[in-house]
Amino acid sequence: VTITTRMLVSHLSGIRHYEKDITKVKEEKEKINRALKLTKSHQDKEQKEKEGKGIEKTDCVKQKKEHDSETKSRNSKPGRNDKEFEQEEYYLKEKFESVIDSLKIFKNDPLFFKPGDQFLYSTYGFTLLSAVVERASGQKFTDYMLKMFRDLDMLSTVLDDNEAMIYNRARCYIYNKKGRLVNAPYVDNSYKWAGGGFLSSVGDLLKFGNALLYSYQAGQFKNRNGKLLPGYLKPGTVAMMWTPVPKTEVSWDRDGKYAMAWAVVEKKQQYGCCRRQRHYASHTGGAVGASSVLLILPEELHPEAPGPWPVAPPRGVIVTIICNMQSVSLNSTALKIAREFDKEKQAQ
Repeated sequence: VTITTRMLVSHLSGIRHYEKDITKVKEEKEKINRALKLTKSHQDKEQKEKEGKGIEKTDCVKQKKEHDSETKSRNSKPGRNDKEFEQEEYYLKEKFESVIDSLKIFKNDPLFFKPGDQFLYSTYGFTLLSAVVERASGQKFTDYMLKMFRDLDMLSTVLDDNEAMIYNRARCYIYNKKGRLVNAPYVDNSYKWAGGGFLSSVGDLLKFGNALLYSYQAGQFKNRNGKLLPGYLKPGTVAMMWTPVPKTEVSWDRDGKYAMAWAVVEKKQQYGCCRRQRHYASHTGGAVGASSVLLILPEELHPEAPGPWPVAPPRGVIVTIICNMQSVSLNSTALKIAREFDKEKQAQ
Protein backbone atom coordinates (compact mmCIF):
# COMPACT_ATOMS: atom_id res chain seq x y z
CA VAL A 1 0.00 0.00 0.00
CA THR A 2 0.94 3.64 -0.33
CA ILE A 3 0.56 6.08 2.57
CA THR A 4 0.86 9.76 1.67
CA THR A 5 1.56 12.67 4.00
CA ARG A 6 -1.93 14.01 3.19
CA MET A 7 -3.44 10.78 4.47
CA LEU A 8 -1.39 11.06 7.65
CA VAL A 9 -2.38 14.66 8.32
CA SER A 10 -6.09 13.83 7.80
CA HIS A 11 -6.00 10.53 9.76
CA LEU A 12 -6.81 8.36 6.75
CA SER A 13 -3.62 6.26 6.86
CA GLY A 14 -4.99 3.16 8.61
CA ILE A 15 -2.28 3.39 11.28
CA ARG A 16 -3.64 2.50 14.70
CA HIS A 17 -4.18 4.86 17.61
CA TYR A 18 -3.52 3.64 21.18
CA GLU A 19 -5.98 0.75 20.90
CA LYS A 20 -4.38 -2.30 19.24
CA ASP A 21 -7.58 -4.36 18.93
CA ILE A 22 -9.45 -3.46 15.73
CA THR A 23 -12.61 -5.20 16.98
CA LYS A 24 -12.83 -2.84 19.97
CA VAL A 25 -12.28 0.18 17.69
CA LYS A 26 -15.14 -0.93 15.40
CA GLU A 27 -17.44 -1.52 18.39
CA GLU A 28 -16.69 1.97 19.74
CA LYS A 29 -17.38 3.54 16.34
CA GLU A 30 -20.71 1.71 16.04
CA LYS A 31 -21.66 2.89 19.53
CA ILE A 32 -20.91 6.52 18.58
CA ASN A 33 -22.88 6.22 15.32
CA ARG A 34 -25.90 4.81 17.19
CA ALA A 35 -25.73 7.69 19.66
CA LEU A 36 -25.63 10.22 16.79
CA LYS A 37 -28.66 8.59 15.16
CA LEU A 38 -30.59 8.76 18.44
CA THR A 39 -29.66 12.43 18.82
CA LYS A 40 -30.86 13.22 15.29
CA SER A 41 -34.10 11.30 15.88
CA HIS A 42 -34.67 13.27 19.10
CA GLN A 43 -34.03 16.58 17.30
CA ASP A 44 -36.50 15.65 14.54
CA LYS A 45 -39.11 14.82 17.18
CA GLU A 46 -38.55 18.19 18.90
CA GLN A 47 -38.93 19.96 15.55
CA LYS A 48 -42.28 18.24 14.95
CA GLU A 49 -43.45 19.21 18.44
CA LYS A 50 -42.46 22.79 17.75
CA GLU A 51 -44.40 22.85 14.49
CA GLY A 52 -47.49 21.13 15.92
CA LYS A 53 -47.80 22.53 19.45
CA GLY A 54 -46.27 25.98 19.28
CA ILE A 55 -43.00 27.55 20.25
CA GLU A 56 -43.89 28.35 23.86
CA LYS A 57 -44.12 24.74 25.00
CA THR A 58 -41.00 23.74 23.08
CA ASP A 59 -39.06 26.57 24.72
CA CYS A 60 -40.13 25.32 28.15
CA VAL A 61 -39.01 21.80 27.28
CA LYS A 62 -35.73 23.17 25.96
CA GLN A 63 -35.11 25.18 29.14
CA LYS A 64 -35.83 22.13 31.30
CA LYS A 65 -33.45 19.99 29.23
CA GLU A 66 -30.74 22.62 29.42
CA HIS A 67 -31.19 22.79 33.21
CA ASP A 68 -31.09 18.96 33.51
CA SER A 69 -28.00 18.82 31.30
CA GLU A 70 -26.29 21.53 33.35
CA THR A 71 -27.10 19.73 36.60
CA LYS A 72 -25.83 16.42 35.22
CA SER A 73 -22.61 18.07 34.03
CA ARG A 74 -22.10 19.79 37.40
CA ASN A 75 -22.55 16.54 39.35
CA SER A 76 -20.46 14.34 37.07
CA LYS A 77 -16.72 13.90 37.47
CA PRO A 78 -14.54 14.60 34.41
CA GLY A 79 -12.57 11.70 33.07
CA ARG A 80 -14.44 8.98 34.96
CA ASN A 81 -15.76 7.33 31.77
CA ASP A 82 -13.00 8.18 29.36
CA LYS A 83 -11.85 4.76 28.18
CA GLU A 84 -9.10 6.11 25.94
CA PHE A 85 -6.94 6.97 28.94
CA GLU A 86 -7.11 3.34 30.04
CA GLN A 87 -4.67 2.48 27.22
CA GLU A 88 -1.22 1.56 28.59
CA GLU A 89 0.70 3.42 25.88
CA TYR A 90 -0.55 6.74 27.20
CA TYR A 91 1.73 6.19 30.19
CA LEU A 92 5.00 5.25 28.48
CA LYS A 93 8.14 6.24 30.38
CA GLU A 94 10.76 5.22 27.81
CA LYS A 95 12.89 8.05 26.41
CA PHE A 96 13.49 8.06 22.64
CA GLU A 97 16.45 9.94 21.15
CA SER A 98 14.62 10.71 17.89
CA VAL A 99 11.14 10.39 16.44
CA ILE A 100 12.46 7.88 13.89
CA ASP A 101 13.56 5.72 16.81
CA SER A 102 10.07 5.90 18.35
CA LEU A 103 8.48 4.37 15.22
CA LYS A 104 9.39 0.93 16.60
CA ILE A 105 6.32 1.13 18.89
CA PHE A 106 3.92 0.57 16.01
CA LYS A 107 5.88 0.02 12.76
CA ASN A 108 5.30 -3.76 12.72
CA ASP A 109 1.60 -3.56 13.60
CA PRO A 110 -0.95 -4.26 10.84
CA LEU A 111 -2.92 -1.38 9.31
CA PHE A 112 -6.55 -1.26 10.40
CA PHE A 113 -7.77 -0.59 6.84
CA LYS A 114 -6.50 0.27 3.37
CA PRO A 115 -5.05 3.83 3.43
CA GLY A 116 -7.57 6.39 2.21
CA ASP A 117 -10.64 4.20 2.85
CA GLN A 118 -11.63 5.22 6.38
CA PHE A 119 -11.01 7.78 9.10
CA LEU A 120 -9.29 6.78 12.33
CA TYR A 121 -7.75 9.41 14.59
CA SER A 122 -4.15 8.34 15.16
CA THR A 123 -1.47 9.99 17.27
CA TYR A 124 1.02 7.54 15.77
CA GLY A 125 0.13 8.80 12.31
CA PHE A 126 1.52 12.15 13.43
CA THR A 127 4.60 10.46 14.89
CA LEU A 128 5.27 9.05 11.42
CA LEU A 129 4.61 12.50 9.94
CA SER A 130 7.19 14.03 12.29
CA ALA A 131 9.68 11.36 11.18
CA VAL A 132 9.10 12.47 7.58
CA VAL A 133 9.88 16.07 8.65
CA GLU A 134 12.98 14.88 10.48
CA ARG A 135 14.31 12.95 7.47
CA ALA A 136 13.39 15.64 4.91
CA SER A 137 14.83 18.55 6.92
CA GLY A 138 17.98 16.74 7.97
CA GLN A 139 17.60 17.87 11.58
CA LYS A 140 15.85 16.66 14.72
CA PHE A 141 12.12 17.25 14.61
CA THR A 142 12.22 19.01 17.97
CA ASP A 143 14.91 21.45 16.77
CA TYR A 144 12.90 22.10 13.61
CA MET A 145 9.75 22.88 15.60
CA LEU A 146 11.46 25.08 18.21
CA LYS A 147 12.91 27.25 15.41
CA MET A 148 9.42 27.59 13.94
CA PHE A 149 7.99 28.58 17.33
CA ARG A 150 10.71 31.23 17.61
CA ASP A 151 9.77 32.61 14.16
CA LEU A 152 6.16 32.82 15.35
CA ASP A 153 7.26 34.61 18.56
CA MET A 154 5.94 31.70 20.64
CA LEU A 155 8.73 31.94 23.20
CA SER A 156 6.84 30.10 25.96
CA THR A 157 6.23 27.00 23.83
CA VAL A 158 8.70 24.24 24.71
CA LEU A 159 9.11 20.47 24.83
CA ASP A 160 7.24 18.79 27.66
CA ASP A 161 10.49 17.38 29.00
CA ASN A 162 10.22 16.12 32.57
CA GLU A 163 13.88 16.81 33.43
CA ALA A 164 14.05 20.40 32.15
CA MET A 165 13.41 23.34 34.48
CA ILE A 166 10.47 25.10 32.81
CA TYR A 167 9.35 28.43 34.22
CA ASN A 168 5.68 28.47 35.34
CA ARG A 169 5.08 24.83 34.42
CA ALA A 170 1.66 23.85 35.80
CA ARG A 171 0.98 20.76 37.88
CA CYS A 172 -1.40 18.32 36.11
CA TYR A 173 -4.32 16.46 37.68
CA ILE A 174 -6.60 13.49 37.04
CA TYR A 175 -9.55 11.85 38.79
CA ASN A 176 -8.73 8.42 40.19
CA LYS A 177 -11.10 5.42 40.20
CA LYS A 178 -12.70 6.65 43.43
CA GLY A 179 -13.46 10.02 41.89
CA ARG A 180 -10.82 11.88 43.86
CA LEU A 181 -8.54 14.50 42.35
CA VAL A 182 -4.91 13.34 42.36
CA ASN A 183 -1.63 14.32 40.74
CA ALA A 184 -1.20 12.98 37.20
CA PRO A 185 1.41 10.22 36.82
CA TYR A 186 4.77 10.86 35.18
CA VAL A 187 4.99 10.09 31.45
CA ASP A 188 7.69 10.63 28.80
CA ASN A 189 6.26 12.23 25.65
CA SER A 190 9.30 11.63 23.43
CA TYR A 191 7.32 8.95 21.56
CA LYS A 192 4.74 11.51 20.37
CA TRP A 193 6.18 15.03 20.23
CA ALA A 194 3.99 15.89 17.23
CA GLY A 195 0.83 14.39 18.70
CA GLY A 196 0.96 15.96 22.17
CA GLY A 197 4.47 16.63 23.40
CA PHE A 198 4.69 20.42 23.70
CA LEU A 199 3.90 22.80 26.56
CA SER A 200 2.51 26.23 25.73
CA SER A 201 0.57 29.17 27.13
CA VAL A 202 -2.70 30.81 26.11
CA GLY A 203 -0.70 33.84 24.96
CA ASP A 204 1.44 31.75 22.60
CA LEU A 205 -1.56 29.86 21.23
CA LEU A 206 -3.26 33.19 20.51
CA LYS A 207 -0.15 34.26 18.57
CA PHE A 208 -0.31 31.00 16.63
CA GLY A 209 -4.01 31.49 15.86
CA ASN A 210 -3.44 35.11 14.78
CA ALA A 211 -0.58 34.08 12.47
CA LEU A 212 -2.82 31.50 10.77
CA LEU A 213 -5.79 33.85 10.52
CA TYR A 214 -3.58 36.63 9.13
CA SER A 215 -2.16 34.24 6.52
CA TYR A 216 -5.67 33.08 5.61
CA GLN A 217 -7.03 36.62 5.07
CA ALA A 218 -3.94 38.48 3.78
CA GLY A 219 -4.69 37.61 0.15
CA GLN A 220 -8.02 39.46 0.30
CA PHE A 221 -6.25 42.71 1.24
CA LYS A 222 -3.36 42.69 -1.22
CA ASN A 223 -5.10 44.85 -3.83
CA ARG A 224 -6.11 47.47 -1.27
CA ASN A 225 -2.83 47.95 0.55
CA GLY A 226 0.50 47.25 -1.10
CA LYS A 227 2.36 47.69 2.21
CA LEU A 228 0.79 44.66 3.88
CA LEU A 229 3.41 42.12 4.96
CA PRO A 230 2.98 38.53 3.72
CA GLY A 231 1.61 35.92 6.09
CA TYR A 232 3.74 33.16 7.60
CA LEU A 233 1.93 30.79 5.23
CA LYS A 234 0.41 31.46 1.81
CA PRO A 235 -3.36 32.17 1.89
CA GLY A 236 -3.96 29.16 -0.36
CA THR A 237 -2.05 26.91 2.03
CA VAL A 238 -4.25 27.81 5.01
CA ALA A 239 -7.39 27.52 2.86
CA MET A 240 -6.26 24.02 1.86
CA MET A 241 -5.57 23.11 5.49
CA TRP A 242 -9.08 24.27 6.41
CA THR A 243 -10.89 22.44 3.59
CA PRO A 244 -12.87 19.39 4.83
CA VAL A 245 -11.59 16.06 3.56
CA PRO A 246 -14.09 13.36 2.43
CA LYS A 247 -14.58 10.27 4.63
CA THR A 248 -13.47 12.10 7.77
CA GLU A 249 -15.35 12.90 10.98
CA VAL A 250 -14.92 14.96 14.15
CA SER A 251 -15.72 13.70 17.62
CA TRP A 252 -16.11 17.11 19.29
CA ASP A 253 -18.52 18.69 16.74
CA ARG A 254 -20.81 16.51 14.63
CA ASP A 255 -21.29 19.39 12.15
CA GLY A 256 -17.59 19.27 11.34
CA LYS A 257 -15.22 17.28 9.20
CA TYR A 258 -11.51 16.75 9.59
CA ALA A 259 -9.27 18.71 7.26
CA MET A 260 -5.46 18.84 7.49
CA ALA A 261 -4.66 18.66 11.21
CA TRP A 262 -7.73 20.82 11.90
CA ALA A 263 -11.41 20.15 12.49
CA VAL A 264 -13.50 22.42 10.28
CA VAL A 265 -17.14 23.45 10.23
CA GLU A 266 -18.21 25.00 6.95
CA LYS A 267 -20.50 27.99 6.45
CA LYS A 268 -24.04 26.74 5.89
CA GLN A 269 -27.62 27.99 6.12
CA GLN A 270 -30.50 26.08 4.52
CA TYR A 271 -33.46 28.29 5.44
CA GLY A 272 -33.98 31.99 6.08
CA CYS A 273 -34.20 33.10 9.74
CA CYS A 274 -33.21 29.56 10.80
CA ARG A 275 -30.11 27.81 12.06
CA ARG A 276 -26.95 29.35 10.66
CA GLN A 277 -23.66 27.49 10.66
CA ARG A 278 -20.56 29.71 10.81
CA HIS A 279 -17.22 28.69 9.36
CA TYR A 280 -14.61 27.97 11.99
CA ALA A 281 -11.53 25.80 12.52
CA SER A 282 -10.51 24.23 15.82
CA HIS A 283 -8.60 21.44 17.50
CA THR A 284 -8.82 20.03 20.99
CA GLY A 285 -5.95 18.48 22.90
CA GLY A 286 -5.96 15.72 25.48
CA ALA A 287 -2.99 14.41 27.43
CA VAL A 288 -2.32 12.77 30.77
CA GLY A 289 -3.50 15.43 33.22
CA ALA A 290 -4.28 18.17 30.70
CA SER A 291 -6.89 19.38 28.18
CA SER A 292 -6.86 22.22 25.67
CA VAL A 293 -8.54 23.81 22.65
CA LEU A 294 -7.66 26.40 20.01
CA LEU A 295 -10.59 27.76 18.00
CA ILE A 296 -10.46 30.27 15.12
CA LEU A 297 -13.68 31.96 13.96
CA PRO A 298 -12.77 34.12 10.91
CA GLU A 299 -14.73 37.30 10.29
CA GLU A 300 -16.79 37.11 7.11
CA LEU A 301 -15.11 39.64 4.83
CA HIS A 302 -16.87 41.13 1.82
CA PRO A 303 -14.25 42.78 -0.44
CA GLU A 304 -16.90 43.96 -2.91
CA ALA A 305 -19.13 45.58 -0.29
CA PRO A 306 -19.51 49.39 -0.52
CA GLY A 307 -18.15 51.67 2.17
CA PRO A 308 -14.77 51.87 3.90
CA TRP A 309 -12.51 48.83 3.80
CA PRO A 310 -12.03 47.19 7.22
CA VAL A 311 -8.74 47.39 9.05
CA ALA A 312 -6.02 44.92 8.18
CA PRO A 313 -6.10 41.24 9.22
CA PRO A 314 -6.37 39.23 11.33
CA ARG A 315 -10.13 39.77 11.49
CA GLY A 316 -12.18 37.41 13.63
CA VAL A 317 -12.25 35.80 17.06
CA ILE A 318 -9.67 33.38 18.45
CA VAL A 319 -10.32 31.45 21.66
CA THR A 320 -7.85 29.21 23.41
CA ILE A 321 -8.26 27.37 26.71
CA ILE A 322 -5.64 25.31 28.55
CA CYS A 323 -6.76 23.27 31.54
CA ASN A 324 -4.43 21.29 33.80
CA MET A 325 -6.97 18.51 34.26
CA GLN A 326 -7.55 15.41 32.16
CA SER A 327 -10.59 14.71 29.95
CA VAL A 328 -12.27 18.12 30.05
CA SER A 329 -14.41 18.83 26.98
CA LEU A 330 -13.61 22.39 25.86
CA ASN A 331 -14.63 22.88 22.20
CA SER A 332 -18.28 23.77 22.87
CA THR A 333 -17.22 26.25 25.57
CA ALA A 334 -14.71 27.88 23.20
CA LEU A 335 -17.34 28.10 20.45
CA LYS A 336 -19.87 29.77 22.78
CA ILE A 337 -17.24 32.33 23.84
CA ALA A 338 -16.28 33.01 20.21
CA ARG A 339 -19.91 33.51 19.21
CA GLU A 340 -20.51 35.97 22.05
CA PHE A 341 -17.52 38.08 21.04
CA ASP A 342 -18.56 37.83 17.38
CA LYS A 343 -22.09 39.05 18.23
CA GLU A 344 -20.65 41.98 20.18
CA LYS A 345 -18.43 42.95 17.22
CA GLN A 346 -21.35 42.81 14.79
CA ALA A 347 -23.48 44.94 17.09
CA GLN A 348 -20.93 47.74 17.13
